[in-house]
Amino acid sequence: MIRRAGKIIAAALLALGLAGRASATDAGNWEAVAAEASGQTVYFNAWGGSENVNAYIRWAGDEMKARYGVTVVHVKLDDTAKATATVLAEKSAGKDEGGSVDLVWINGENFAAMKRQGLLYAPGWATKLPNWRYVDHENMPTVLTDFTIPTDGLESPWGGAKLVFFYDSARMKASELPDSAADLLEWAAANPGRFSYPQPPDFTGSSFLKQVLIELVDDRAKLQKPVDETTFATDAAPLFAYLDRLTPLLWRKGKAYPQNYADMKQKLADGELDIIFAFNPAEASSAIANGELPETVRSFAFSGGTLGNTHFVAIPYNATAKAGALLLADFLLTPEAQLRKQDPKIWGDPTVLSPAKLPAADRSAFERLDLGIATLRPGELGPALDEPHPDWMIRIETEWIRRYGAAN
Repeated sequence: MIRRAGKIIAAALLALGLAGRASATDAGNWEAVAAEASGQTVYFNAWGGSENVNAYIRWAGDEMKARYGVTVVHVKLDDTAKATATVLAEKSAGKDEGGSVDLVWINGENFAAMKRQGLLYAPGWATKLPNWRYVDHENMPTVLTDFTIPTDGLESPWGGAKLVFFYDSARMKASELPDSAADLLEWAAANPGRFSYPQPPDFTGSSFLKQVLIELVDDRAKLQKPVDETTFATDAAPLFAYLDRLTPLLWRKGKAYPQNYADMKQKLADGELDIIFAFNPAEASSAIANGELPETVRSFAFSGGTLGNTHFVAIPYNATAKAGALLLADFLLTPEAQLRKQDPKIWGDPTVLSPAKLPAADRSAFERLDLGIATLRPGELGPALDEPHPDWMIRIETEWIRRYGAAN
């Protein structure tokens, strides 16, 4: 009887201990999160292809170390799918604790894949973060739905994105600029070799394919659902008919493609391309400020709308430093960090915060921020077109590679 009672007490103490550890990584118990995070190392898996983004992450890491005693290691990726594959491999091997990825910069098809396969930590944690109260989830539906997939608080918004085009006003007149995908095709026919896009599955290049698909598909509602293989050929036919016409008009006649956005940007600076594009309205101003593009570069968007979305950070289910990852995700939402990120001299990535929700001093700081000489004002960006369901990106990338990739 005594032995049995002892076992019951031990089990109860073990349960209490486990509950205590669980609460420490519950974003609703913030004091416990901060206490557990101190001394942890957060392996932040994030795209490493831009020096200004890398510098911003270094700054955030320095602040986390100084303020909270948390070390941030930027694991630089060229494709977020690699982080997804790492977590999936760990799950397949039964490694449900002590994972190598603590926080990952994510959205779209990678989020959908991780959610579908149960690779993400704790639904609802993102909406419990202290700085969630500033997020503009009322007016930014992409904060709550990622490529049509409900976020369910499984990822925390980090920044906004919208497809914007750039040109050098010293070489082109504003009156010459195309205002739609159809206009761009006609412009390319009149100016062969002066436009291109990164080869899919590069994210920027695939985004261009989605922009054209959205503009040309017979029913945009189809894109908000998974691909129907029985109608895919018909649904995607306008896109590939467009690309069949565009490809021989591209830089190097479509026999080679820019490696990525950075390569496209260099080709604009060198005069090899006349029109390029990015998923950041402030990218041109940031590049001018950093001496990467001439001061005559300006931005434009299609009046009918361009692709828009939100990017996020997420915590894998088996992350080692969950508390540190929660603390870093919350820091990235602070008005200070969001203001610095939106400064085109530093990064130029749009905020996900609502100015109306901010304290007066922070709201004023955002209002005073110089977005740069080449940045379109919000009213000039045109409508944001909804991202298609992740199936579409995967499917059109596969078909693009089959049709056009083999020769490159």
